[in-house]
Amino acid sequence: MFNAEQVEGLPEKYYAKVENPLSLSERLDLAEQFFARTQADIRHGGNKAYYRPSEDYVQMPPFESFTSRDSYYSTLAHECTHWSKHERRLNRSFESKRFGDDGYAVEELVAELGAAFVCADLGITPDVMPEHASYLAAWLKVLKADSKAIFTAAAHAERAAEYLHGFPPQPLATDSAD
Repeated sequence: MFNAEQVEGLPEKYYAKVENPLSLSERLDLAEQFFARTQADIRHGGNKAYYRPSEDYVQMPPFESFTSRDSYYSTLAHECTHWSKHERRLNRSFESKRFGDDGYAVEELVAELGAAFVCADLGITPDVMPEHASYLAAWLKVLKADSKAIFTAAAHAERAAEYLHGFPPQPLATDSAD
């Protein structure tokens, strides 16, 4: 499998940039609604994004601290993919015992792929993050040890994205005229 930009001589249609049919404000509204529907406990503050399984919440830095709106939402998609692993949700575990072990690397790969799937659905372009370089080294180690690991991770990521998409729209709040 190759990216079209890696292959010479293809018809021009394969090199064309895909235009997103939604305006930026529509995409942001869609993203806000999408994440609100999950009813995940999403907290803001500090300077790190993470999912804390022991307390079942997602921690996000303030929106203003991100370099772009897409960066904020792609990071939130990553952390919400982690959130989907909780035992009351998808009950996903790769038997990670400590930060940086193989199980941790596989879960990070699932979260990155899941975030990519969610972002693609929402019309959001994920940013390359500084931690991606360290993740790549861990992913390569896992992928070299298990040639099917990418398929396992992709399957879990697809289930996570489907799970996150499965929440029904919330009814709009209306003023009642009593």
